Amino acid sequence: MHFIGAGPGAPDLMTLRGRDLLATCPVCLYAGSIVPPDVLSFCGEGTRLVDTAPLCLDEIEALMVEAHAQGADVARLHSGDLSLYSAVAEQIRRLEARGIPYSLTPGVPAYAAAAARIGRELTVPGLAQSIVLTRLSGRASPMPEKETLEAFAATGATLALHLAIHRLDELVERLVPFYGVSCPVVIAARVSWPDELIVRSTLGAVSADMAGEGVTRTALVLVGPALDTEAFRESALYDAGYQRQFRTRS
Repeated sequence: MHFIGAGPGAPDLMTLRGRDLLATCPVCLYAGSIVPPDVLSFCGEGTRLVDTAPLCLDEIEALMVEAHAQGADVARLHSGDLSLYSAVAEQIRRLEARGIPYSLTPGVPAYAAAAARIGRELTVPGLAQSIVLTRLSGRASPMPEKETLEAFAATGATLALHLAIHRLDELVERLVPFYGVSCPVVIAARVSWPDELIVRSTLGAVSADMAGEGVTRTALVLVGPALDTEAFRESALYDAGYQRQFRTRS
């Protein structure tokens, strides 16, 4: 059983290991609602493809157990990276309870793909040295009591907000007291897909800028002063007077 992060969308942003596993597994279970069809082109000829979007966890587990009993390797393909909001944890728990071995192959996460697309480092000297990957409470998964948006915003870190674009106005209202209306915001929808949308804005203007775009899912919201193109000092790492192990100066 192989769990594979498909990356943000573009087939050439998938890892070589993930690609090679897809080519060898006779069964591929994939989330059809968020995994681009082009990624499935890496599957071998004759691979049994199963779109798990309409299935519940019990049905997905049954498919895994059936394939394992037949001696068939399964590629379980998830969007993005497995470490973030992938629902892999409950699948792994069930496999472990049955004694079915598995592996995990990471994928390029959405926040990294978005940062590359806009040409920005998310941690810059003097402004932000931390990235908070978070979301808002939802019906399926409420947030733990201490993990509030306000608590994270109070740090001034770069925020990468998943599963929250449909509540953009609420985000703005809750973040403005901490970051201010002029704080940079980037909306990165379906990064690396053919229909990707990148909107650069500020907390004060982003709601108006997104009006009419119709983006309600599969989008990341980046917020923080590190997204500014100018307002940061250079790192000491490459400063001519900075002494380090691999560059000593007299």
